[in-house]
Amino acid sequence: MAYDYEQFTKDIYRKTGINLSLYKEAQMKRRLTSLYEKKGYSDFKDFFTAIEKESKLLNEFLDRMTINVTEFYRNEKRWAVLQEKIFPRLLAHNKRLKIWSAACSTGEEPYTIAMVLSNYLNLSEMAIKATDIDENAIAKAKLGVYPERSMNEIPPEIKHKYFTKEGDFYKISPQIKSRISFQKHNLLADQYESNHDLIVCRNVMIYFTEEAKEEIYHNFSSALRPGGILFVGSTEQIFNPAKYGLETEDTFFYRKK
Repeated sequence: MAYDYEQFTKDIYRKTGINLSLYKEAQMKRRLTSLYEKKGYSDFKDFFTAIEKESKLLNEFLDRMTINVTEFYRNEKRWAVLQEKIFPRLLAHNKRLKIWSAACSTGEEPYTIAMVLSNYLNLSEMAIKATDIDENAIAKAKLGVYPERSMNEIPPEIKHKYFTKEGDFYKISPQIKSRISFQKHNLLADQYESNHDLIVCRNVMIYFTEEAKEEIYHNFSSALRPGGILFVGSTEQIFNPAKYGLETEDTFFYRKK
């Protein structure tokens, strides 16, 4: 039998635990075909054989699969809602918030959460869990060094306070970095901790099938404490939040009932 994309997805699952069949096939297939052609391979069989031998190629595959395109304070007006409305309400009940940045990519999102929260708490009072499936992205996040293009929406005073310029790059302060705990986590396979006050998962759900999205939203809802908040991306409005035991708190913010 000819080796095809379906066989490739099975082999990748066996090797990494990543289930590519839960992603939109046409989109993922196109992205990965572009990668293997660029690398000089003729089909998925040759590509997988090479991935087996080269950890560098495996990392490139993971990087391409997870599409790390993000920036600090992305869609800045939504972060203003978090700062001005959501955090004051959450902090009125509890100063020790349990916060999870899910599918955090290269770290811009959890670092932004910490910078916004620093308006209310000392850095020593906060701890944020940040997870992603991509070890390559997590390694970049731990380094905390970012190009100019990631910095466009950061308020100038925050940029000045928490970053040091190094050539063409900006390095985040060790004080902010120390508040984030980065871990590998697969939203479609791993356990979810419970009793979160805030879960932030933005600009990743668009890459999942409807079936996978439903499973993840149910899991997020179960992982929130009553009154906890789920903050999603600006293309990811949940049109029937009640289905997941949630209600709309603000645009792109959902409260656990």
